[in-house]
Amino acid sequence: MITHAKPVVAFDLVIFGGTGDLAMRKLLPAMFRRFLDGQLPAPCRLIGVAREQQSTDTYRQRVSEALRKAVKEDDAIARIDAFLGMVSYHPLDATSDTGWEDFAQDLKSIEDHVRVFYLSTSPGIFVDICERLRQHGLNGEGSRVVIEKPIGHDLASACEINDAVGAVFAENQIFRIDHYLGKETVQNLLALRFANVLFEPLWNAAHIDHVQITVAETVGVEQRGPYYDHAGALRDMVQNHLLQLLCMVAMEPPASLNADTVRDEKLKVLHALKTIDAGNAGQVTVRGQYRAGSANGQSVPGYLEDLGSPASDTETFVALKAQVCNWRWAGVPFYLRTGKRMPHRVSEIIIHFRDIPYSIFAESSGRISANKLVLRLQPDEGVKLWMMAKYPGPGGLRLQSVPLDMSFAEAFGVQQPDAYERLLLDVVRGNLTLFMRRDEVEAAWKWIDPILAAWAESPDSPRSYTAGTWGPSASVALIERDGRTWHDDDH
Repeated sequence: MITHAKPVVAFDLVIFGGTGDLAMRKLLPAMFRRFLDGQLPAPCRLIGVAREQQSTDTYRQRVSEALRKAVKEDDAIARIDAFLGMVSYHPLDATSDTGWEDFAQDLKSIEDHVRVFYLSTSPGIFVDICERLRQHGLNGEGSRVVIEKPIGHDLASACEINDAVGAVFAENQIFRIDHYLGKETVQNLLALRFANVLFEPLWNAAHIDHVQITVAETVGVEQRGPYYDHAGALRDMVQNHLLQLLCMVAMEPPASLNADTVRDEKLKVLHALKTIDAGNAGQVTVRGQYRAGSANGQSVPGYLEDLGSPASDTETFVALKAQVCNWRWAGVPFYLRTGKRMPHRVSEIIIHFRDIPYSIFAESSGRISANKLVLRLQPDEGVKLWMMAKYPGPGGLRLQSVPLDMSFAEAFGVQQPDAYERLLLDVVRGNLTLFMRRDEVEAAWKWIDPILAAWAESPDSPRSYTAGTWGPSASVALIERDGRTWHDDDH
């Protein structure tokens, strides 16, 4: 576990959707790990809220089972009962007034706690929950609301949600969460760029040839079929996760780590993205849908079989070429790629530097490969710098591309925290740096909407690809037309 972790102030974490997958698999295990590390003071309360009628004892038993799946260490399992003392449950229907008065009185029984309301629910009831929190006086200055993606289905619906939530909570109380921004590697991207003199002078079009961002999953849609068929990969992954990673790579150095200063620079990147619409979407975007194939040595069904539908034009894979139109990045393409049923689960940012201008080495020395900086978000978070070195031994000078490899777990000798561990405690602290501001969300949708419109107007359906491969062949052609190739090795 992390060392030197400082406790936070006493707080109440109320999870709407407290019986759901996110709560059981991520949020409550994240809180348990922070409890094990001594960061949760004893008065903290963790309150699950859902429609299901059950007692607190029954809920605690379900939480206990979830925690036993999440942690394996005997000393951690031995402390589950102590942690469960902080956990309680309220049956509550967000769309009904029944039970809200008792719920509010329970929360108000302790006045000095920070109150965090985590909306791990369908976006369709965000407004109902927030309005009832306002009616019962639970939106005071010490309250925060956490909103999970997707925030809307397009720009118009995102604005409606932002307007409604903003009518109840001030902007500095609204935490729009993207768990990718809580990953150690993303945090280390800031340290890499702005705490070292080595990279920032090279972080521009004069030295970088192109950037690749890949977020690949081996799983299919699993239990999310109805949601996913309504959303698709562009809305589910590109509009938030991949664009946020692009912003972290491409933004100008902020004057400080103040939340709004950082988010101002990210917003400038979103505004600088070249528009993709019906005029160029066919050339710079590829969408795909997986069909039956093999994953982890086992046969797996295709998307339509997973969905239980005879037909669907929803994409499970997206590759696109984005361009940031400013002085730093002019002419440097950003290739984004995400998909389900890929060969490996991996999230990476790859910075491809330019070739050396002139080689003094004979051809017999071997091919000189351009330097690459690989930032791996998952699995095995770390940084890898590929560079040329002489192969050891006599017999002439032979060059080989080799990595300088740093695993964060090995370098620091600690277990890497889950992103939610960091982000949830940042909410308690009121630190908005790693959360999206309203104008960021809307700027991202403003860029995504024309792509969706272009696809809707196109007669072409998503290209099929076999499960267990890196997507349709058109995605290979997308990057190879520019004389480049996807970074699919070393996985």
